Amino acid sequence: MADPKGFLTTGREVAKTRPVGERVKDWNEVYVPGSLLPIIGKQAGRCMDCGIPFCHNGCPLGNLIPEWNDYAYREDWSAASERLHATNNFPEFTGRLCPAPCEAACVLGINQPAVTIKNVEVSIIDKAWDGGDVRPQAPERLSGKTVAVIGSGPAGLAAAQQLTRAGHTVVVYERADRIGGLLRYGIPEFKMEKRHINRRVEQMRAEGTKFRTGIEIGRDLTATDLRKRFDAVVVAAGATTARDLPVPGRELKGVYQAMEYLPLANKVVEGDFVSSPISAEGKHVVVIGGGDTGADCVGTAHRQGAASVTQLEIMPKPGEDRAAGQPWPTFPMLYKVTSAHEEGGERVYSVSTTHFEGDEDGNVAFLHLVEVAFVDGKLTQKPGTERRIPAELVTLAMGFTGTDVENGLVAQFGLDLDERGNIARDADFATNVDGVFVAGDAGRGQSLIVWAIAEGRSAARGVDRHLTGASSLPAPIRPTDRALTV
Repeated sequence: MADPKGFLTTGREVAKTRPVGERVKDWNEVYVPGSLLPIIGKQAGRCMDCGIPFCHNGCPLGNLIPEWNDYAYREDWSAASERLHATNNFPEFTGRLCPAPCEAACVLGINQPAVTIKNVEVSIIDKAWDGGDVRPQAPERLSGKTVAVIGSGPAGLAAAQQLTRAGHTVVVYERADRIGGLLRYGIPEFKMEKRHINRRVEQMRAEGTKFRTGIEIGRDLTATDLRKRFDAVVVAAGATTARDLPVPGRELKGVYQAMEYLPLANKVVEGDFVSSPISAEGKHVVVIGGGDTGADCVGTAHRQGAASVTQLEIMPKPGEDRAAGQPWPTFPMLYKVTSAHEEGGERVYSVSTTHFEGDEDGNVAFLHLVEVAFVDGKLTQKPGTERRIPAELVTLAMGFTGTDVENGLVAQFGLDLDERGNIARDADFATNVDGVFVAGDAGRGQSLIVWAIAEGRSAARGVDRHLTGASSLPAPIRPTDRALTV
């Protein structure tokens, strides 16, 4: 145990963010570089080394949190990195992007602010990269088996790295022009700088993983061709079919899906464009959807110089404390102020969009909304609450409904779908087609980055066993596992 009295003597302290006026002028990460190391030892010392560490259960990866908290407290960064990588291929991703269900399940969080597990994690991995503790782990021998991984998001990358280290020859196919999936083009630079992806990809290349970009399976390369070339296939294509808003005026220019808007901003940072083809500069921006993707749109609009930003959410405003129906250690729905919200804009709850109004040139100009409430469990409109707000750029950030079926991938493989539109799989993450497996959002549905990495690791074990008859690779979850609920 790091500090037996740490949770009594030390209060919770998190990473410092740069001033709003400074950070909205660039695309760098919002946190003050190096601000964690002076405080992180004492923060790690708040960990109580519980008899039953529920943080393990909150995290689907099964991260050994008390162990690496202890090492961080003692400043044994190499040992902390080893414990961290024992369960997580990419802690620099989760340490920046995960909403930290581990902290919601922290035993200290029953009656005090939880341990800053996420901040400790990112401190360990950043220190590991700086200290040279992250090195390629090439396999000692090759199996002679080949695996194709479709998709280079966190699930695909995790599966590919595990299978490469097991000795298989792995090729990752990505339909975009760069590796990373939604990590690359869905997450803004101010939340995670893409250099973190680049150096992981270089590590994986050094281990033997091969990458092919600009190739969409189903269109550029058929499923039949892929199965001829490889002994096994992992479908990790994500759940990229966005939920739409079928209301009058949806066809107006200026109404976009979030995943049409956000990638272009990332391409500006990559140097592909001088300015985004879809820019919020000088416009009244409305973001429909109150989740993390919506917040990403808000922060992006601020940096592009929007005249105003309004975020709409159909659900009521969450409370700041746990609701009675969301007891510890479940992940509670709480009112959250992200860095993007700190930068300005208005958040409007319990409203629904009725239609869009355009100008004479077919551009969206106004959004009409109405207040709503749940009556007997049914969403109803409140009469007399209709109004309109300026809307010259609208982004739809309402989540995703399932994997892409229009590109031919599902049909060409002959994959079965479950009742939710996800690719069906068995206990080994195998689909109904022999030798074809599925990992991540394509099989689970829209979920968190920690679940994606856990899925990739678990699917890799299923593939390895299919190819060799046995496997020593870890499988932290089953396909049927879900987050902690009441």
